[in-house]
Amino acid sequence: MKIVFDFGAVLFRWHPPSFLARVWGHRAADEIQGAALAKDLFQDYSGDWGAFDQGLIDAATTADRIHARTGWPREEIVAVMDAVPTELQLIEGTATLIQELKAQGHTLHFLSNMPEPYADYLEQTFPLKDWFVSGVFSGRVKQSKPSQAIFDLALAQFDAKAEDVLFLDDHPANIAAAKALGWQAHLFTTPELARQDLVRRELLPA
Repeated sequence: MKIVFDFGAVLFRWHPPSFLARVWGHRAADEIQGAALAKDLFQDYSGDWGAFDQGLIDAATTADRIHARTGWPREEIVAVMDAVPTELQLIEGTATLIQELKAQGHTLHFLSNMPEPYADYLEQTFPLKDWFVSGVFSGRVKQSKPSQAIFDLALAQFDAKAEDVLFLDDHPANIAAAKALGWQAHLFTTPELARQDLVRRELLPA
């Protein structure tokens, strides 16, 4: 079994409502306001940010487009984009799962919607090459989940058949897309629940 990890909100913290409340306190006094801002800023990872995720536009162009669309000061948008790496902190429980799975002899890969600047940051900051045999970042292949193209590309990269892959991702749309293509999948919410599912699948000891 090859096990494939998403990154945002699975291996690395990604919670836009609290992130925006932290870095944009003058606009978001709490997570409720942060959630509303996140819808406008990230557009459910479509639009401007979706193009950034796919590597179709660079960071400067993304900031220009968000500024033109929202009217927010460009320097504030840039400040938020520059703060994203501070949000991407390691989720220790998932890191422990990775070590457990590796100890059991499983092959691990990753499949992440991630703009190139943040992919570079993660590679420079964390031992991804120690944890994973290989992986796919959307920003480098110009495709993103949940499109079939990136799942097909990932299978080729991982030298795997769909039925021999277990995919852990926090977005229902990505899980649905994977299952439709024959992948096994787990909708990630917490490392603890993920571990329970891995035990149930007999991929980890109880």
